Amino acid sequence: MVLAFSTESLNGLCSDDQLELLDAIDHLRLQGIDHYISLPQIIVCGDQSSGKSSVLEAISGVPFPVKSNLCTCFPTELVLRRTPETGVTVSIVPDSSYNSTENGLHKFHEELDGFEGFPDLVEKAKVAMGITTLGKAFSKDRLRVEITGPDRPHLTIIDMPGLIHSETKTQSKTDVRLVRQVVRSYMKQPRSIILAVVSAKNDFANQAVLNFAREVDERGSRTMGVITKPDCLVEGSGSEKAFISLARNNQVNFDLGWHVLKNLDSETQKGSSLLNQRNVEEARFFSRGAWKELPPSMLGINELRKRLSDVLLKQIAFELPSLIREIESGLDESREKLKELGEPRRTYDEQRLQLLQVSQGFQSLVEGSVSGSYDDPFFEDAQSDKGYEQRIRSVIQNMNKEFADEITAHGHRREVGSKSQTPDQNPEYVTREVFLDHVQSMMQRTRGQELPGIFSPLVVADLFRQQSSPWEEIARGHVKKAWDSAVKFLELVIEHVADPSISNSLLEKVIRPALKTLLTDAEVKTAELLKSHHRVHPITYNQEYAETIHFPGSHSREEISNIVRSFFGLSSISNGNQYLNNNNYNLSRLVDNLSKRVEPTTERLAASEALDRMLAYYYIALKRFIDGIAIEVIEQKILVPLSDILSPVAVFKMPAKVADLIAGESWESRSKRQDLTKKIDVLREGLGTCERFVSSRLKDEQNSQQEEAAGEDLDTSDLSVGIPTASDTEEAGVV
Repeated sequence: MVLAFSTESLNGLCSDDQLELLDAIDHLRLQGIDHYISLPQIIVCGDQSSGKSSVLEAISGVPFPVKSNLCTCFPTELVLRRTPETGVTVSIVPDSSYNSTENGLHKFHEELDGFEGFPDLVEKAKVAMGITTLGKAFSKDRLRVEITGPDRPHLTIIDMPGLIHSETKTQSKTDVRLVRQVVRSYMKQPRSIILAVVSAKNDFANQAVLNFAREVDERGSRTMGVITKPDCLVEGSGSEKAFISLARNNQVNFDLGWHVLKNLDSETQKGSSLLNQRNVEEARFFSRGAWKELPPSMLGINELRKRLSDVLLKQIAFELPSLIREIESGLDESREKLKELGEPRRTYDEQRLQLLQVSQGFQSLVEGSVSGSYDDPFFEDAQSDKGYEQRIRSVIQNMNKEFADEITAHGHRREVGSKSQTPDQNPEYVTREVFLDHVQSMMQRTRGQELPGIFSPLVVADLFRQQSSPWEEIARGHVKKAWDSAVKFLELVIEHVADPSISNSLLEKVIRPALKTLLTDAEVKTAELLKSHHRVHPITYNQEYAETIHFPGSHSREEISNIVRSFFGLSSISNGNQYLNNNNYNLSRLVDNLSKRVEPTTERLAASEALDRMLAYYYIALKRFIDGIAIEVIEQKILVPLSDILSPVAVFKMPAKVADLIAGESWESRSKRQDLTKKIDVLREGLGTCERFVSSRLKDEQNSQQEEAAGEDLDTSDLSVGIPTASDTEEAGVV
């Protein structure tokens, strides 16, 4: 049972002048910053039965219950805090590898006004962790014991479960691995001081704690060795000499050196009233025999407290600048991650507000890009691929131009000419005679009641359908390309105005389905335009058609005119007489006469007229079709509706269930936001604590310099241990 505390022994660990520095670190620990960042602390480690619990008792002045190895089944954090009232609080800090809310360990919190019920509280905590006779033997959860009082200094000591060498009936292989994993995780924390406890009862070479210490602290810069039970060695024996050599740092070298303690025999002596007696017996033991040859600073609990105080304070002072930098870095990283999650969206109103804000930005950017206004910061360099894709009006304009050029060059099936033929590509170049043969064949196969030499109007429609048959493939390809560009454009817009979780949901549940509908509408409209040309009799009132047909054979007149002009070396052929070789000639009449075609039969003449009328109508219909695709399909069915896909009105009408699916946070997101928010709060408070301490120390240093300058003789030597000066903090980058 815990009956009393040795205040004198506790006060030996830190003086009042140095307590301010320890208070700052302890305050950080109380804020919970040690969940995210390693803090200076004392870790007591050793093999099972090495006497580490007795070391902990001697250091802290707190006698621990030893019944059934009560406090060795899990890490035990002893927190001594200075408060006006005295009390004991026992809680459990769940292991961070699983969600503590699932088993309720985070709720375990018990308080005592006295100390008599402390062993029962620890036993209750064991049960909460699942440590029972029939259950598991060890736990990674940490038992936190806070002992408060007006005369208690701030100090944290971690007692680790003893390292197990091999499995037994009560300790399985799993237990061996678990204990080693837990101990190593604490020892690896770079700001922890490791007290490696070695029992003189066993050969130190066989004690696992030394191997662990050298693994995690290769240079030995933050490890201090502690030899216990030296009274078990036979005086003058080889074993005693070996351990004395170890204490001299000759066997296993640690920068912090070694210390030797004589433990209180916990098997025969119990109670804190005997702690002072142990000190007397310890001093008597080290005053004789071979151990007295060691420096007094290496012997006994009083000297160990002094050494630990000095080491801990120096380490805190050394680590403080890097601790501040690590906190600042953690803050920046956490804030950036929280920013990526966006605003919290728990209720329907919050979700709808978020979507309304997204829709306003979405609609503004889409309307600007569709209208060709690119002054928003969203639009990147137009020379880059992304910047060009963001300018949808420019993209569509260029695509429409390419479409017009392509369908003009390759939209007809046959063309009179002698160019080389490209395989599988329109048009097919044929002579006029071959073309007329095809027309005449069509007339024969579709003959009706018309007289010889007269062609049926239906022939023109059939010829036109054949001639314009490539239109569909070219037009549908253009529509699909334009739609693909719109899809890419909207993806860029939504990624810009919404965080990743919302943008992905909007793309999946709103934007892509709406775009598929637009594509369907555009394809239907394209089919309608094609049908108006292919399924309806050719109709036009365009004056250009009448002018073209008014001059039969005008297509060949131009060809003949070019031949005559080239033959005589003329730039043009006028309607009147032209002077050539000292004579006047009417070359225009010559061209007219040459271009008059005399067909051998009336049917051939009818085929020629049908071909001319089909070609005249084709070029008029082609212009109309190009404009129809550009205006009625691309513009009206794809571009114009884009801004309405995610308009504020559409969001306002959105059902609550849909809004929750899109903008509602997932459990994972909410949990992550909660963890990040908590971490940011803890780190921010911790940073404030560090900055206040540094500011206070700088101010004290300035005041001290002013006092020294005024000739005041102040003894400040005891403040120099481990306290960072102004120059120290400036050199370390502390602001």
